[in-house]
Amino acid sequence: MPTILGQNQYGKAENRVVKITRDGDTHHIKDLNVSVALSGEMQEVHYSGSNANVLPTDTTKNTVFAFAKEHGIESAEQFGIHLARHFVTSQEQIHIARIRIEEYSWNRIATSDASSQFIGADEVRHSFVRQGQEMRTSQITFDGEKWQVISGLKDLTVLNSTNSEFWGYAKDKYTTLKEAYDRVLATDVSARWRYNWTSDADRMPNWEKSYEQAKKHILQAFAETYSLSLQQTMYQMGSRVINHRSEIDEVRFSLPNNHHFLVDMEPFGLKNDNEVYFAADRPYGLIEGTILRDGVEAQIPVDLTNL
Repeated sequence: MPTILGQNQYGKAENRVVKITRDGDTHHIKDLNVSVALSGEMQEVHYSGSNANVLPTDTTKNTVFAFAKEHGIESAEQFGIHLARHFVTSQEQIHIARIRIEEYSWNRIATSDASSQFIGADEVRHSFVRQGQEMRTSQITFDGEKWQVISGLKDLTVLNSTNSEFWGYAKDKYTTLKEAYDRVLATDVSARWRYNWTSDADRMPNWEKSYEQAKKHILQAFAETYSLSLQQTMYQMGSRVINHRSEIDEVRFSLPNNHHFLVDMEPFGLKNDNEVYFAADRPYGLIEGTILRDGVEAQIPVDLTNL
């Protein structure tokens, strides 16, 4: 039977670009991992091998670095918007550009007053330590008319040492788990949220502020929810973001339940009063779901958070 070409795309993955902005003695750093995917009129390169419509992936790599110089990196989202617009508007055969960005955060290193005299400065403003708390993510897609911006974070590890229970669940002959009325609740948050900004005619969100606020509400909801299930906590986290951030319509989470099991101390003649736990890294429960603003249809792919 004859075959036809389905969806296809190509580009350059994981372009690591570090932009140092020098504001006098004070330096600022943006550290991104940028992946470019382009699609459009690409049938012939698959059917006949003709590269006439193919912009080399090496060119996309060069564009990432050139744009870091020409446009700077105000935010991951803004940088992705510049790139996506360029590829779609500069190449007639490219109809859709998707830019995925991971951002690595850095904090300034605090130094003692004594050390600064040896380098001739009152304060060191050019030394950084890599922040290991979480990785910021963004995906920008442009088809020449409409935008879709999905931002988020992953590997944000959180833990509640109390105010969490798990009981009253369905049981069968294979159920051995004991009901818990005071347990440790821990997870590595992977979250994606979709902005309702889709057009250049609309006011663009403040990407940096929106990210910080979304993260703040996720953390506050985790800390302030008395949890009867990780699902309940997840729903509160997403609801808090949507209720406080009008620019966000959809949030999707992937939350592993990082189990902490009480260690049996009876063989040692000791009582373990919710003090000593074994932290199991696998297997783990995996709780996933999407929280939406009422009346909005889901657009974040269900498998996006696990990429």
